[in-house]
Amino acid sequence: MTGQHIKLQDLPTDLKRELLPQHVAVIMDGNGRWAKRQGLPRIMGHKRGVDALKDLLRCCQDWGIQALTAYAFSTENWKRPQEEVDFLMTLFQRVLRQELREMVEENVQIKFVGNLQDLPRSLQQEISRSMEETKNNRGIRFSVATNYGGRQEILQACQAIAKQVQQGLLHPDEIR
Repeated sequence: MTGQHIKLQDLPTDLKRELLPQHVAVIMDGNGRWAKRQGLPRIMGHKRGVDALKDLLRCCQDWGIQALTAYAFSTENWKRPQEEVDFLMTLFQRVLRQELREMVEENVQIKFVGNLQDLPRSLQQEISRSMEETKNNRGIRFSVATNYGGRQEILQACQAIAKQVQQGLLHPDEIR
């Protein structure tokens, strides 16, 4: 989380802190397109996106926002060229490893949501380590949605309901 960040005392005077949201969510989208428009390789956009996310996390923390969720890698992202997917997985792992110490020092609690079992084993281990080392932190809660997807969540919910009906634990008329 190195780099410049906005300090609370630098906020615009017309910003009312009590009107700020307690939870902010951001979809990490458009980084590759940004890079292409700049004449850069797509991977440079992903690196720049990481920098923007670090700045946003620190800004939210400085402003007293309690939670930030970053939608970082959806199930649709697996359809990208393998070279780009591999780069993203490596970048993800490297950033976690490099930034963990500062997240601990800055009292950030990090969590991951999504289907993590499809991620590379080394990344899963880095994710587990980061959650374990920050679980007692009481600063901003930083959630990273990884390998998530609306279609997948609907499918899992339907399967869970179907199992409850099949087991006699739920009647179809009780589904609301």
